[in-house]
Amino acid sequence: MPVSGVEVRAQRSPPCMVVDLFKDFRDGSKLLDLLETMSGQCISRERGRGMFQHRSNIEKALSFLKKKSIKLVNINIPDIMDGKPSIILGLIWTIILQYHIEELASSLSFSSRQSSMESLASLDSRSTLSSRSASSSPVPPRGSPLHNRFRVSAKKALLLWVREQCHKAGCSINVKDFKASWRSGVVFLAILYALRSDLVDLSKARTRSNAQNLEEAFRIAERELRIPRLLEPDGLMFK
Repeated sequence: MPVSGVEVRAQRSPPCMVVDLFKDFRDGSKLLDLLETMSGQCISRERGRGMFQHRSNIEKALSFLKKKSIKLVNINIPDIMDGKPSIILGLIWTIILQYHIEELASSLSFSSRQSSMESLASLDSRSTLSSRSASSSPVPPRGSPLHNRFRVSAKKALLLWVREQCHKAGCSINVKDFKASWRSGVVFLAILYALRSDLVDLSKARTRSNAQNLEEAFRIAERELRIPRLLEPDGLMFK
């Protein structure tokens, strides 16, 4: 994830600058800055540069997310303080999913002026969402029963995007989830092909094993697109 995406969001007075995503979040202060900016709420914090203050601020950030009923999987204070890349990126993705993708998906769903079930189904059936301004159909308040019915729409919207990339790449795989559908490695390669067709030869995927396809996808992503390698073929194939 580009660091600049966090720099834009973590705006305070004076401005907060994130230079290194893995180091700058270790004290919890800039993590709280990001949450305040994304949520529009003020969060109390410990002042100081000691280990106690760092741990306390990270704990406040994680508690804030949990109070919002945001599920945190394998994200803990020691790993954040150690600056573990996979944990930091997982945490940032969780925040993005909650405060950006979910709200965007909810806005799109409500702007269609369909019933809640029809709106969710439209994401699965590749229906065209209405381009009508979301301002004419306001999103319900976060935490309300109606809003909670649309929490699933963020993942559905992302899944729809994946399907569209596969379709663009001429890949016939029916991507049903974010688990088994990815184990062959072909979906990763199809997304890379849709983004940069000069980097991938999809015809070769049919003659390679799942592990070889995954390895090729991760290698291309890391070398050509500078996407950090956070997964290994073996770990993905047997999950």
